[in-house]
Amino acid sequence: MYRSVTILYLVCFACYLVATRQPDYFDGEKAPARIQWLPDSVSGKNIPKAVFHDGRKQYAIDARYVFREWETGEKTEVIYETDHPEKAVVYGFWGYWLSWGELLGTVMIYIALFQIAVSVTRNPTAEALVEQLDYRPEKKRRYKTPEEE
Repeated sequence: MYRSVTILYLVCFACYLVATRQPDYFDGEKAPARIQWLPDSVSGKNIPKAVFHDGRKQYAIDARYVFREWETGEKTEVIYETDHPEKAVVYGFWGYWLSWGELLGTVMIYIALFQIAVSVTRNPTAEALVEQLDYRPEKKRRYKTPEEE
């Protein structure tokens, strides 16, 4: 039971990931970028930004991710939609495909649903046990006779 629940969970999570990425993986364009430490427009502190060119204009997008350290001049790749290149994101497994919040949320949902399933099936009633023990599958004929049709 544990293996089948885990496989079902992983398949559902993978489908969720493919369907919800922004910018869209299938419609998005990829472009090479370089990391530069530039001042943030809000706080004024230097933060890592991925600088890329879409063919018409140069863009600098925030490249900060949990557990990801950048060096100045490091090469990376960004993915963006051609209509909104300013909403580009750094393309990588950690950050684009998988983020900290999604990972934590999905693990909590998995644990909660698994505990619910275990608690529902753990202590069956006496009537259900008797019914399971008395169950005898009826013999079925492989082919129906003309009278049974």
